Amino acid sequence: MALHFLLLLFAVSLVAADEEPFIGVNIGTELSDMPHPTQVVALLKAQQIKHVRLYDADQAMLVALAKTGIQVVITVPNEELLAIGQSNASAANWVSRNVVAHYPATNITAICVGSEVLTALPNVAKVLVNAIKYIHSALVASNLDRQVKVSTPLSSSIILDSFPPSQAFFNRSLNSVLVPILDFLQSTDSYLMLNIYPYYDYMQSNGVIPLDYALFKPLPPNKEAVDSNTLLHYSNVFDAMVDAAYFAMAFLNYTNIPVVVTESGWPSKGASNEPDATIDNANNYNSNLIKHVFNKTGTPKRPGIAVSTYIYELYNEDMKSGPLSEKNWGLFDANGVPIYILHLTGSGAVLANDTSNQTFCVAKDGADPKMIQAALDWACGPGKVECSPLLQGQPCYEPDNVIAHANYAFDSYYNKMGKTPDACDFKGVATITTSDPSHGSCIYPGSLGKNSTYGNFTAPSMNSSSDSSAYNIHSCELRIRNLLMVTGFLILGVILL
Repeated sequence: MALHFLLLLFAVSLVAADEEPFIGVNIGTELSDMPHPTQVVALLKAQQIKHVRLYDADQAMLVALAKTGIQVVITVPNEELLAIGQSNASAANWVSRNVVAHYPATNITAICVGSEVLTALPNVAKVLVNAIKYIHSALVASNLDRQVKVSTPLSSSIILDSFPPSQAFFNRSLNSVLVPILDFLQSTDSYLMLNIYPYYDYMQSNGVIPLDYALFKPLPPNKEAVDSNTLLHYSNVFDAMVDAAYFAMAFLNYTNIPVVVTESGWPSKGASNEPDATIDNANNYNSNLIKHVFNKTGTPKRPGIAVSTYIYELYNEDMKSGPLSEKNWGLFDANGVPIYILHLTGSGAVLANDTSNQTFCVAKDGADPKMIQAALDWACGPGKVECSPLLQGQPCYEPDNVIAHANYAFDSYYNKMGKTPDACDFKGVATITTSDPSHGSCIYPGSLGKNSTYGNFTAPSMNSSSDSSAYNIHSCELRIRNLLMVTGFLILGVILL
């Protein structure tokens, strides 16, 4: 009995490990100069992207992805659905050619049967359920049904009255197709694939949805949207849409089907009638989305349960039809040059699309100022960081505050130690970022890139009890001045109280 319990516990732990939230990318191919599959894979590896979704099952891409460990979602294109939905044999051939022939060398984890079929191709919707079941049956026959999930990406537009989320429901005219799909997802332990685009929700709201609410920007409590039925507070469109999907499924009595967002993003360029398709907004949205997933914040309805998401998309697709914004959703151009550098403080190097591979060490948001001060003192003392640029009149003196000075000292130490993750900890008050904190004439060591060289030396531990005589005069001046500044803030706080 005890052994059985231990085995069960071990199985649960494996499931929990598999359910770690992730960020992936979609790879579209409508480029006039589409990179070779080996170039695509090289970019994925360089950016430490571990999850990708293909809009087809391109053989060259599947071969290039072999033995990389990257988890791959492939797609039955919409134009092939009619044939597969009407023929079990066609489905079996498709699985044999595109899954069996490549697995396990290529780590195929899921199949999208079509994409937004219910809204894009309503005349094909009648065969969608059959296509899903036939593909799954072919996986069963190949003994791959446990390794490869089957689902179909749905547009969030099929959810009506999405706010407040607790009142959301699916378009009832689609129930004859949607209910069998949900039955299938539940019976096979698969997940609901949902495409969420706050950009379009914002654009179509005629000013009702604030831009900051669409971009995941922090909002004061009085600016958050409140579900009057549950009293849950929503600070962004993304969470509201995910919860709307959960409530809509619950309305049909499905309460244990997880949601994976198969597409979400923001365009970086648009025409004159698309003023909010900008690099800044795209950067803010995607950066905030990535941090939201990795922070495991979850949604108000399911706090702590993060929703894995695929960013739309890896490359700008210049051959896309439609408005200018349609061509500009990518993180990179066709040459692998980033359209913008994501602000990913705290996310390490995952999806840090800075091809110069630059990372910096800075003070962590929300860290205790006293702990940051102590770490700054250590860096400029026992840590043997050259802190003279922080003295009055020197390039990095301004802004004259503990955070700014700590950022410089932390990054200097991080570079001295060869940018190892352990060198950017400082008892938990520091974190790695891809955003260069250099400003004006204050150039951080990390921004020197490959030209930055440091001699070998034995670095002391921040936990060691070094004699105060190890501090040089510059460090003492900084420490005293920063202590006076902190004391002044404390006194001011007492006065205000």
